Amino acid sequence: MKKIYAVEGMTCASCALTVEKTLQSLEGVTQASVNLATEQASISYDAARLQEETLLDAVARAGYHLKSNTIEERYQIKGMTCASCAMAVERSVGALDGVEEAAVNLAAESLYVRYDAGEQSRATIQQAVKTAGYEAYLEEVEEAQDRANQQKEATKKMWQRFIWSAVFSLPLVYIAMAPMLPWGKVLLPSFLHQAPISALVQLILVLPVVYLGRAFYQKGMKTLLKGHPNMDSLIAIGTGAALLQGIIMTALLWSGQVAVAHDAHAELYLESVAVILTLITLGKYLEMVSKSRTSAAIQHLMALTPPTARVLRNGQEVEVALDAVMVGDRILVRPGEKIPVDGEVIEGQSTVDEAMLTGESLPVSKTVGDAVFGGAINKNGAFSMTATKVGKDTALAQIIRLVEEAQGSKAPIAKLADQVAAVFVPVVMFLALGAGIFWILAGESWAFSLSILIAVLIIACPCALGLATPTAIMVGTGKGAEHGMLIKSGEVLERAQKLDTIILDKTGTLTEGKPQVTDVLTYHNQPADLVLQLAASIEYYSEHPLGEAVLSRAEEKGLTLQTVSHFHSLSGKGLIGEVAEKELLLGNRSLLNAYGVDLGQAAVDSQRLSQEGKTPVFLAFDKQVIGLLGIADKLKESSPDAMRQLQDMGLEVVMLTGDTQATAQAIADQAGIHKVISQVLPEDKAAVVKDWQEKGKVVAMVGDGINDAPALAQADVGIAIGSGTDVAIESADIVLVRSDLVDVARTIRLSQATMRVIKQNLFWAFAYNVIGIPIAMGVLHLFGGPLLNPMLAGAAMSLSSVSVLANALRLKKARLVK
Repeated sequence: MKKIYAVEGMTCASCALTVEKTLQSLEGVTQASVNLATEQASISYDAARLQEETLLDAVARAGYHLKSNTIEERYQIKGMTCASCAMAVERSVGALDGVEEAAVNLAAESLYVRYDAGEQSRATIQQAVKTAGYEAYLEEVEEAQDRANQQKEATKKMWQRFIWSAVFSLPLVYIAMAPMLPWGKVLLPSFLHQAPISALVQLILVLPVVYLGRAFYQKGMKTLLKGHPNMDSLIAIGTGAALLQGIIMTALLWSGQVAVAHDAHAELYLESVAVILTLITLGKYLEMVSKSRTSAAIQHLMALTPPTARVLRNGQEVEVALDAVMVGDRILVRPGEKIPVDGEVIEGQSTVDEAMLTGESLPVSKTVGDAVFGGAINKNGAFSMTATKVGKDTALAQIIRLVEEAQGSKAPIAKLADQVAAVFVPVVMFLALGAGIFWILAGESWAFSLSILIAVLIIACPCALGLATPTAIMVGTGKGAEHGMLIKSGEVLERAQKLDTIILDKTGTLTEGKPQVTDVLTYHNQPADLVLQLAASIEYYSEHPLGEAVLSRAEEKGLTLQTVSHFHSLSGKGLIGEVAEKELLLGNRSLLNAYGVDLGQAAVDSQRLSQEGKTPVFLAFDKQVIGLLGIADKLKESSPDAMRQLQDMGLEVVMLTGDTQATAQAIADQAGIHKVISQVLPEDKAAVVKDWQEKGKVVAMVGDGINDAPALAQADVGIAIGSGTDVAIESADIVLVRSDLVDVARTIRLSQATMRVIKQNLFWAFAYNVIGIPIAMGVLHLFGGPLLNPMLAGAAMSLSSVSVLANALRLKKARLVK
């Protein structure tokens, strides 16, 4: 496969060469060339050995961005009623050239599709769905509130349909069944004692119910004729056969060819048609109510942003629609209002409720220079802000996108249900026809056989199979989002419950990530300010977190930095440079040993600092140790409790750090961690994760920094701390928005609870059909047992889907805190 990608971020030939070498180093790439002038990369690769995502990730880790022709879109699908519908849409779209993935979520009534824009378009995707017998509308985040309103309206109409169906069904059932009751004949009007008139009245009463339920026949027959029948097809055939039987019997009664009295009801089956359609309509209504509750998390998140914003333009305050706000606009926010977009406070101060993002119940104080986020609530002060991110770039929009993608994904456990659903309806039709023929051959009447056929068609429920997994994933990921745990897919949710090993980065994950200089020791009569000045001077060129602590301390003391020449950074060791033509070294023991510097008393002092949980940093000037800095990063308050919870769950917890063994062990002891891997270079973190995986462990990596990204990607489940870098978050499978390690345990408990519900749903969905269909076929009757009335079959079918949804909704009450 050969593709051309746009490359963003290149500025020189070196950039182009870096991207080219990165691509050529990937297994499966046969040719890669990068053109700096056109800012394009031409890549030939084996799609069977290399996924496009790997290409994009590799270049991203190199510091650039490949813009792919691959487009990911989500469509709202109208007309689906069961798992067979979902499979039909999925197959139709998946068969198109250039479509890499097509996944239909029956519960969300949506289609996720990833395709090559060079081979397909939105029009061809929508046409493929139309060919399958359904309609597809491109789904936008901005339209989601409209969809919610449409869902409410559809639910209301379904309820009205049920009420009107019941209005006609109740008298019909009474007329048909009254002769069987002790006082039935007395209560029936005398003209209904005549079989032809009774049959005609029943036919008149059933027709409005059939009309109200006409969608079953329209969709069912349409999909049947297209060769992929669904649940509506079963209903249409079953009730249609009964309706035809009733019409024929009514005609025969009026023609005098059949002479029966009040037992005519036994062969009309019109009351069965009405009751089945009414009960299924009720089931659909309950299903719609339950579905709306499964997506409540998304609707809640979407409701957080206000529809308008007050923007200052040309010196005037103007209220504009939210989608008209642009980056750079000055926005005014008053007390009690929701912040419309992400931005930075430029005037005023207030306290802001950011619980929707951080889960923190206490309002956060905001002043000039502080960042604020769209959807947060301004409490008691007014302020002006500059918009920095709008539309789909805001933090809230990205959270919504992550949750929507997760809710639209499938877990591997759903594959069996998908395989069954693909052949379910045709098999049921075959069984129904076979059962009807069997009973005719067994000497039963054709009316008896028709009752069996109808019962089999009506009781079968592919919906329960189709809803078993996605509803649980929707509720589970939604609950996670409400608690600041963003789970990116159903597959991740399934993997998380299998974890047995948790590897945690130290800095910024277990600790606050804000190191401070706690000790400045000097040697050879050097002043402390000189040691701090030289250390800060060389750290100015570094991006290491410890360097920020040194620079901050120097700034507090008002020290002026000296010029450093010949600067060079040695990964995992430290920094080297020259000041006044004299060699300056700042780093760990390994750096100084490599340059032959005698540590002297500093070696003893460094041991003491390490035992106190501080990181010792040596400063050598002109081949002599003149200072030792002790830098400490405070442990997060929640870390010990989080570690206890993980260990109580039977998980092995490992701390991974570049610190010395003594420093690492001191921090581990404070956190309650028993396994420590120290002095690990940033580039070796992924290898450590791989080593544990090779031991047969299912590993989660928890980290926050750029150097954690490869390890996050290598792990079975990568968990990024929300306060970490964008690269780490992008590489992770789960994002903890609150940066609270207790959420790692909560996420695993949520995963376990969700998988339990999925397994329960699948069990009952399979059990319902495995038990119900044979009963409807008359297996019990063979041994002298009862027959299944088609009306009871309709009720059972409706309740099966509702029971699956109700079970999934139990996740909303799942306990995640221990």
